[in-house]
Amino acid sequence: MKKILAVMVVLLLMMVGFIFWLFARAADGVPILVYHRVHDTDTNPTTLKVADFDAQLKYLVDNGYHFIMPDDLLDAWESGKALPTNPVVITFDDGHEDIYNNVFPILQKYNVRATVFLVTDHIGMKDYLNWDFVRALQAGGYFDFESHTMSYKDLTTLKGDKLWNEIYGSKQALEWALKKPAKFIAYPEGKYSIDAEDTSKEVGFRAGFIQDYGLAIKEDKAYVLTRIPVRGSDSNTLLRFKLRLKGSPIFAPLHRFKEDIAEGNPEIADLIFIP
Repeated sequence: MKKILAVMVVLLLMMVGFIFWLFARAADGVPILVYHRVHDTDTNPTTLKVADFDAQLKYLVDNGYHFIMPDDLLDAWESGKALPTNPVVITFDDGHEDIYNNVFPILQKYNVRATVFLVTDHIGMKDYLNWDFVRALQAGGYFDFESHTMSYKDLTTLKGDKLWNEIYGSKQALEWALKKPAKFIAYPEGKYSIDAEDTSKEVGFRAGFIQDYGLAIKEDKAYVLTRIPVRGSDSNTLLRFKLRLKGSPIFAPLHRFKEDIAEGNPEIADLIFIP
C-alpha cells in the first residue's frame, strides 16, 4: 500500500512539474485569437453569438489586455523591443458580411482593431463582404485585410503553379483592390506544407498563420504562427473562452494528442476535454 501511495505521489509530482514546465515555456507567448462568424441565427460551431463576442471583448478590456496587430508582434520580436503587458491579437477568417453588421460596431465600442483574412474569390458572394465594404472598412482604421488564399483550397494537395497561383493570386487581388501591401496569410483550415510555407515567403508575405490552440512565441517559425480558435456554444461560452485563453499551454498539447489518436481510438479521444 505504501509503495502504491509513493508511486502515486511521484506521478502527481511529475504531472505538476510538467504542467509548470508547459506554462513556463509559454510565459512570453502571445494569444492570437481566431474567430469566424458572429451573429445570432447560424448554429455552426464556429459561429459566436453577438452578445458572446461582446462579452469576450469586454472581458479582455476589463482584465488589462492590450490589443495589438500582427505587424506590432513581428516588429517587437524582430527589434527586441518589449510588447505591452498582456498583448492579444484578434483575427477573423473568411470575410463574411457579419464582419460589417455585427463585428464592426463592437470593435468601435471597445476601440479594438482586428485582422480579417479574406478568401479573395469569395468577395461579393452571398453572405460575404464585397470589395466596397472591404475598402471602406480598411479605410476606417479598425480592420486590416489580409490573405486566406484565393479560393480556399487545401494547400497540402497543391504543388507548383497551382500552389503559387492560390497564394500569390490572393496577394495580387488584395493589393490591387486595397492599394496597400498584403503582408500576412492564414492557411485554410490551418493546413499547410513546407511548399506552402516556402511559397508564402517567396511571394513576399511576412508571416503565415495556422490554428493549434497554442500561444505564438518568438521561437516559432514566422510562417507557422499558431492561433487559438474561438468556438460558439449554447452554454458557458465565456467560461470556455477563458479556459482556452488561460489554459492554452495545457490545451494545445492535449488537442494535438487528441487529434493523433482520434482515428484509431475515437472513444478515448472523446474523453479528452477541450473547452
